[in-house]
Amino acid sequence: MAQASRLAKDLTLKGSSTTIPKLVYGTAWKKDQSADLVYKALKHGFRGIDTAAQPKHYNEKGVAQGALKAISDGVIAREALFIQTKFSPPSAQGENPPYDLEAPLADKVHQSVQSSLEFFTILGQEPYLDSVVMHSPMKTIEETLTAWKALESYVPGKIRNLGISNTTLPVLQALNTQATVKPSVVQNRFYEGTAFETDLRAFCREEGINFQSFWTLSGNPRLFKAQPVKMIAEKAGVPPVAAYYALVLGLEGVTVLDGTTNEAHMKDDLEGVQNVGTWAEGDGAADWASALLSFKELIGEN
Repeated sequence: MAQASRLAKDLTLKGSSTTIPKLVYGTAWKKDQSADLVYKALKHGFRGIDTAAQPKHYNEKGVAQGALKAISDGVIAREALFIQTKFSPPSAQGENPPYDLEAPLADKVHQSVQSSLEFFTILGQEPYLDSVVMHSPMKTIEETLTAWKALESYVPGKIRNLGISNTTLPVLQALNTQATVKPSVVQNRFYEGTAFETDLRAFCREEGINFQSFWTLSGNPRLFKAQPVKMIAEKAGVPPVAAYYALVLGLEGVTVLDGTTNEAHMKDDLEGVQNVGTWAEGDGAADWASALLSFKELIGEN
């Protein structure tokens, strides 16, 4: 296998030896297709999956079944696979939550984590999760820290890294200051409605926190059609989606959640990002630098 370009090379998460691929397979809203799609994604080269203990939007059991089948079939070894799930607060749950809604907050966290660990148990091996993310802050910073402290009790054995999703910069800063286990990842929408999280991403870069971008494609139809994306696609000879993802990854410290259900697109996205990276490190260096600068200007990043 060819050496990964800098653009496509895995990132090492802050405070651990865990590596995360630049493209992580997103499993929201896959329902009964979850197991099959996760298996296909891993077969086509994805090495990270993102799910949640939230039956309302995720089929975590199906995701685990697809991952464990890929491991048992020799598609991938467990240690080469990045598995991330989430603790979703009661306000985000629907029917069949993974915990007792009447339990104290810390107990809800423990029940959710135990449920996730059971799904990802491999025969003969102690289960662990590479990352667990709080799906959103709680109503107060005190409650957020209570839930976070419960998650900390699993680090570094059962859980290797912690993160938070749908967060504001002040909440992230509070966690980074007050928590014993610092956030390794932040998973937020990347779109115009949040000014592409420019300030939050700047803080993440300063602190070495991985920013996980979601709603990257579906939330940005205009940005996807912008000139820098067209130029990269044409000059690097890759599909437009891969060109677009490559530019987002070029913002540094970023991982993109890719939830495609199309097998051809799975392959095109992975290969395309690698091909852009190789081109950008060779004959396309000047064009890449120009396109990336233009892309940053479009999203208001200096």
